[in-house]
Amino acid sequence: MSTEKSPIPPETLRLPAPAPGWRREADVVVVGSGVAGLTVALRCEAAGLRTVVVTKARLDDGSTRWAQGGIAAALGEGDTPEQHFDDTLVAGVGLCDADAVRLLVTEGPGAVRRLIGTGARFDTEDTEEGGTEIALTREGGHHRRRIVHAGGDATGAEVSRALVEAVRAKAIPTVENALALDLLKDAGGRTAGITLHVMGEGQHDGVGAVLAPAVVLATGGMGQVFAATTNPPVSTGDGVALALRAGAEVSDLEFVQFHPTVLFLGPGAEGQQPLVSEAVRGEGAHLVDADGVRFMTGQHELGELAPRDIVAKAITRRMREQGTTHMYLDARHFGAEMWENRFPTILAACRAHGIDPVTAPVPISPAAHYASGGVRTDTDGRTTVPGLYACGEVACTGVHGANRLASNSLLEGLVYAERIAAHLVAGHAAAERSPATAAERSSGPDNRHQAVREPVREPVRTEVLQAAEDRFAVQRAMSEGASVLRSAASLRATAEALDALRAQAVEAKPAEPGVDTWQATNLLTVARVLTEAALAREETRGCHWREDHPERDDAAGARHIVVTLDAATHTPRLRPTSGTTFPPTRPHD
Repeated sequence: MSTEKSPIPPETLRLPAPAPGWRREADVVVVGSGVAGLTVALRCEAAGLRTVVVTKARLDDGSTRWAQGGIAAALGEGDTPEQHFDDTLVAGVGLCDADAVRLLVTEGPGAVRRLIGTGARFDTEDTEEGGTEIALTREGGHHRRRIVHAGGDATGAEVSRALVEAVRAKAIPTVENALALDLLKDAGGRTAGITLHVMGEGQHDGVGAVLAPAVVLATGGMGQVFAATTNPPVSTGDGVALALRAGAEVSDLEFVQFHPTVLFLGPGAEGQQPLVSEAVRGEGAHLVDADGVRFMTGQHELGELAPRDIVAKAITRRMREQGTTHMYLDARHFGAEMWENRFPTILAACRAHGIDPVTAPVPISPAAHYASGGVRTDTDGRTTVPGLYACGEVACTGVHGANRLASNSLLEGLVYAERIAAHLVAGHAAAERSPATAAERSSGPDNRHQAVREPVREPVRTEVLQAAEDRFAVQRAMSEGASVLRSAASLRATAEALDALRAQAVEAKPAEPGVDTWQATNLLTVARVLTEAALAREETRGCHWREDHPERDDAAGARHIVVTLDAATHTPRLRPTSGTTFPPTRPHD
């Protein structure tokens, strides 16, 4: 089978939902309100594009505000984009796309400075000359101090604050408490907008549509597919599931990064767990077992600051060896003042759970944290569906490869959001100059903008809804068989459990359309694709650890696993690429 051309996209799937009862029009609709989504919106609005932001909760309720560590960029003396490039490639274990990474590290410093210009306030420190400069710290996998941070350990909250205030100041239209349902297409198969359901607005039927020739997915991650995660409750993989139903390709979904140091709340703890930032180790904290032994010593040249996959595996191995459920992070030597000034958020979270890191080691264990894979894009954020874009954690640009380098996530959101906005603005300007579209523009109420395409009205295949309670069954199955430790046996057991849930839904009385059933269905869709990709990758690479294949296989493993969803059978179609170039061909013109 050829690996150089994309397969013909499968027919479009849709979630069962009432017909849209309202509609609005725009040039661009951005789905998500984290660093990526709001950056796209601000740049598009500044260029005169009618932009609407749709977000699942409030504007500041996404994953961005939970980010503690910071943003990685070569801003320090002696640091260079080339050094950042090298560290990123090492962390990605042979699967990073070099061109995408080079764009990230070279455009990153400017993107951070523009974020500061938007109003973000990062921590500073005094210089010997009597002035101040941005304070930089170091995290796992970085050979330089290049992490900018805010509020000690509240970087995401500050970034979110600055962007939300800027969006509100610009009066960019927003639709909050809205779950995006499905992509709309025109007769030519191009994007024509999205359907969405507005929650908590006092209406029983809140389904509507935003019509636009460009849709940008910035929906964040899918951590809620596992029982324990650092992700907020809204991270149910909605963007990836929507893209799959629309016929888009996803890639590298098997590479889920488990953060090694998450506050351990007990073996039965589920849902969002408190993160203990990598920056704590960056400032000198030690990983120890119950006897106080530093078990990372000698395992990697960077010790406790090794890339996250190395540290998570080491913690998990030590737990297995000792028959325990957690390890410890010891930072008692920081003292109260450093904890209070540098890590106030983490200190408060620990104390809220009865743990004082000033006087005792912090119990930690790995938990699902970040999806390195997602909706497959090129360096302009274009997916394989014309008019559909993706950026941030929902996207797979090729930057992260098999394992994300710490604090590259916010940077990727910034850089690739700006690239999408630039592409959209340039395309809009070209369309404005085109005689072929002059009549369409002049016929509309505002001749500065392209006419909005009408979506196709013929029937499409309807998805089978999962029961709301299936969400928890999906999470338990994924945590049991597709977590940090994986094998063919565990993954097959997981796949069988997920298939059984699907079969039950097909045979049972149809579930009632609603937020809970839509989210459960999205989680099952993403879980099945992730599990199949993990089964197909018969090697250990980055954050994908196969116990039955403990070594890397560079002969067969140095390629991406691209997946589409067969609409007729609801089964994943896997297509390994011929190499690590990402993507091998342009997705569309």
